[in-house]
Amino acid sequence: MANDRTPSDAPFLSIRGLRKTYGSSVAIDGVSLDIRQGEFMTFLGPSGSGKSTTLYIVAGFQDPSEGTVQLAGRSLLNVPPNQRNIGMVFQRYTLFPHLSVAENVAFPLRVRGWDNTRIAERVKAMLKLVHLDQHGDRKPGQLSGGQQQRVAIARALAYDPPVLLMDEPLSALDKQLREEIQFELKRIHHDTGITILYVTHDQEEALRLSDRIAVFNKGCIQQVGTGHELYEHPATRFVAGFIGHSNFLPVTLDARRGGLADVVLPDGRRLPGAPLRCDTAAGAQAALMLRPDRLALLSEACNDAPCIPVRVRDLSYLGDVMQVHLSTSWDQELDIRLPLRPGTTPPWQIGSTAHLSWDSAHSQVHAAA
Repeated sequence: MANDRTPSDAPFLSIRGLRKTYGSSVAIDGVSLDIRQGEFMTFLGPSGSGKSTTLYIVAGFQDPSEGTVQLAGRSLLNVPPNQRNIGMVFQRYTLFPHLSVAENVAFPLRVRGWDNTRIAERVKAMLKLVHLDQHGDRKPGQLSGGQQQRVAIARALAYDPPVLLMDEPLSALDKQLREEIQFELKRIHHDTGITILYVTHDQEEALRLSDRIAVFNKGCIQQVGTGHELYEHPATRFVAGFIGHSNFLPVTLDARRGGLADVVLPDGRRLPGAPLRCDTAAGAQAALMLRPDRLALLSEACNDAPCIPVRVRDLSYLGDVMQVHLSTSWDQELDIRLPLRPGTTPPWQIGSTAHLSWDSAHSQVHAAA
């Protein structure tokens, strides 16, 4: 079952022009996406953004108002859910409490008419895959939440589906257990090579698990890319604010030069050469995005990089970093994260004045809110 291949460039699962309405309410509109075979694709977005609706249409639990879904070149829209042969794992484990772990995993195989010998071999392999081969005789109620979710994953994989759909499967678990199961999911994906569509609102989870991420907002996909692409090159202000943490300074776009923009801050300070990520015209309002981890706090002003005076409002010790809450001369609040060396004490105190500096190449100009 080892996965010794990388995802093919050819689309394996193709979603085209999906639209879903409930009366006058639009749940998704114009959702199109190609997923490669063997890819771990995550649908990421806030509640109500359309990510689960898209997943349920692929599963067959909902019918689209418009659009198509094809798996390996075959339309799924007229295929009943139980005949799509697609695996599904939900937030709730949906295990049968009266059946043992092994019997839960065997259930979909019995429904498909497998013989007992083949079922026994497959159940053994699945429980070994999810590291529960010593727990086959236990009932779900005797397992931890993380173990129950692994049983649900083993059951969904047992009949070797071409695609595994996962809808917020870890959101009910605590942070440490969530991270443990995330590691297990990555291992299982690597070992099986199965195509996974994964829904979450947790950006860190999406970044940790995914080959690519589709960012949803208000029923549409805003951007698709690797975690690195989305973090370093967000296409919209929404993506910039949703992937990672960001500060947005209000600016006036002074001039456009190719892919760069000169901007003016509220205090009149002019900053040249920030990468431009919107179609805003010169003279219009925009927003300068600054990542908290790309900022430096200096005791004196510098002349070789953008630099603005700030006041320290609060300090939070987070172990390897110090989160510093600042305010600008025009009373805007923003946060930065400064790495801490072992045994050192940060020089800043609440009420201190300082200068905030950054590399222009690490800033971006987006549309105003």
